Amino acid sequence: MKIISILSIMVLFTNCAGSDLAKVKFGERCTASDAKQLQEKSYVWFVSKDAAKDFDKRINKANCSDS
Repeated sequence: MKIISILSIMVLFTNCAGSDLAKVKFGERCTASDAKQLQEKSYVWFVSKDAAKDFDKRINKANCSDS
């Protein structure tokens, strides 16, 4: 049952990502803060082919605030 659940979740993630997917990156990463000190933080990132070349410059662990 556990294997069926994991396979189902993988299929759902694949369908959500679309065909423009280049990589799936794991680990804590954040976007740069905007003027209101808001930022996006995630442990799983789906990176498109267009964004893959400069993804690590824009979204990385150094951008994460300590709060």
